[in-house]
Amino acid sequence: MSQISDNLEQIRKRIDEAAKKSGRTGKDITLVAVTKTHPPEAINEAIDCGVTDIGENKVQEIMEKYDKVKPVRWHLIGHLQTNKVKYIIDKVYMIHSVDSIHLMDEIERQAEKHNIVMKILIQVNISGEESKFGISPDEIDEMLNHAETLHHVKVCGLMTIMPIVNNNVSNRLHFVNIKKIYIDISEKKYNNITMDYLSMGMSGDFEMAISEGSNMVRIGSAIFGERKYI
Repeated sequence: MSQISDNLEQIRKRIDEAAKKSGRTGKDITLVAVTKTHPPEAINEAIDCGVTDIGENKVQEIMEKYDKVKPVRWHLIGHLQTNKVKYIIDKVYMIHSVDSIHLMDEIERQAEKHNIVMKILIQVNISGEESKFGISPDEIDEMLNHAETLHHVKVCGLMTIMPIVNNNVSNRLHFVNIKKIYIDISEKKYNNITMDYLSMGMSGDFEMAISEGSNMVRIGSAIFGERKYI
């Protein structure tokens, strides 16, 4: 068994255990394997082990790897500049990092050109860290109301990134708070919005995230090891 295969087996067990504690099963949790800086060979190995969704932080990496990777659902999970939307609009399954109406409008424009509906997540800066991208909770309603006017963009949930801390217990309140927001939105009636995904949790905190309601986790180093720098 290869290291990637072994790591995936362990991650899936941990996901399943965390899901059971929150009254769900591992099948309820979407695993996005984060492959930034890792080569196509490693990605294809993960796909052979059953990975169906991969996440990249940079448009350039998607462009470089796209034709070398087996069929898979690509997720753009890093900050996205409006002038780069056109390069990945027909390649990715979902864009996680939508943090402005301006970006949403550009995704709409490019998706219309390709006659597709792009699934997006609204990135929320729930911790208020200045170094983090994402909108504040106070801006969510404005973003959602604008999304209701679009035809080629579909909001499918929320995404957040937690602060890096020595003790993840201090992040639990952030997980709890965004879950409350997620539930509040879910209870409202929208035409173009479905709260299918609450994307939170990475290699160091995904079990806590799942315990607090995440149903999509983004895991990289725990699967592929440390990032490769070329």
